[in-house]
This record gives sequence, C-alpha cells and structure tokens, in this order.
Amino acid sequence: MAEVQSNDGGGGGKNKQKKQTLRVDFTPMVDMNMLLITFFMLCTTLLKPQAMNLNLPTKDEVDNQSKNKVKESTAITVLLGAGDELYYYEGMPNPDGSDYENSDFLIQTAYGIGGIRDFLISRNRVAYEEIRQLALQKKNLEITEEEFNEKTKEVQDKARTDNTAPVVIIKPSDLSTFSNMVEALDEMTISNIGSYTIVEMEEGDRHLLYTKTGNVDYLTEQQKADLASS
Repeated sequence: MAEVQSNDGGGGGKNKQKKQTLRVDFTPMVDMNMLLITFFMLCTTLLKPQAMNLNLPTKDEVDNQSKNKVKESTAITVLLGAGDELYYYEGMPNPDGSDYENSDFLIQTAYGIGGIRDFLISRNRVAYEEIRQLALQKKNLEITEEEFNEKTKEVQDKARTDNTAPVVIIKPSDLSTFSNMVEALDEMTISNIGSYTIVEMEEGDRHLLYTKTGNVDYLTEQQKADLASS
C-alpha cells in the first residue's frame, strides 16, 4: 500500500509549503508473484501436447516386407483426392495398365461410418473384434495398458500372417490436405488396421483419378503434355 508522509519543516511561517514523500509498500506483490508463478507452473504441467501414435516398422521389418510381395487379395490402396474426396481400389492393377483406364476399378467412398471405415472393418473383422474385446478388458481394469498394447500387436501380427487382415497403402494427392491425411490415419486406428503405409502417388494412380473424375490437375506436367498432344 502507498503512504503519503507530509513534512512541514517544523516552522511556523505563513507561506511555507509542505513537502510530501510517497512511500509504496511492495510487500503484497510478493504474494501476488507467488500465486502467478504457481499458476503458470500448474498450467505448464497440465498442458500436454496432443500427438498421434504412429507405429513405424523397424529396419528388419522393412527388409522382410520388401522381399515378400503383398498378396493381391489383402492389398487395399486408398487415394486422397481433392475437396475431401476419398477413393480406393482392391488388389494390384494389371501390369498392362488396363485397370488405369477403367474408371470402375476405382471406388469412391467417404471418411467415417458408412464409408471407408465400414469397408476396412469388414475386411479386418477377425482382428477388429478381438481387439475390441481387449479394449473392453482394459476398460474394466482386467488388463493394463502395457498388456493391451502387447496383446493387440500379437493379434495384428497373427492376422497379417494368416492373411485375414488387409495391408492398406495410403497415397495422398497434390490436391489433398494435411487434414485428409490425419483423417485417413484415424480410420486406420479406429479400424484396428495393423499394417499400413504412406507412399507417393504413382503416375498410374494419377491417371486413374483423372479417368474417374476428369480433373487434369491430378496429372503430372508430363502427363498433361502427353494428353494435350494425343
């Protein structure tokens, strides 16, 4: 608090001015500073960055996967298009490139329930149901978080070995957004897909999107030039 102290100099003159000294008491500010410091410390502790867990294969797993071709029956390629559009096709396109000219080979869907999620769950039904049961056990405190993660990995590995789970290949286009990628990864997590990868879109996929939508912006500059000259 502030105090005003007056000093009349001890004299009795008529025109003598009184001198005033202002004294500010900063003692209450100490308590205020402690409260602010405590507040910011608590906020710093409680505000944790939100991140998505992305399980990446180890070098040995990558080497093993590169030696073995994915069975066509388990491969699903997801293409992220413009304007939140989403497409997919099953298996691998014919080596002669005829599938890239067939618009029916590419299926349009949507994010969430009623779209790609239902399709992925149907293709991953065995592992999906087993992991759901594990999640229920974790919720009821029958197993710990560590046990849940370990058992989930075992289920996904077994499904991949038995070819009962799909291997999803996610290919973002130049017209898709970062939000589209996040949504696609969310669908992998919700559908309990154990094997998925993100790769660049090939020219064949670009041509397939052009065949399906008629949007030339999916094509590379060379493809646009070839299309104009044909």
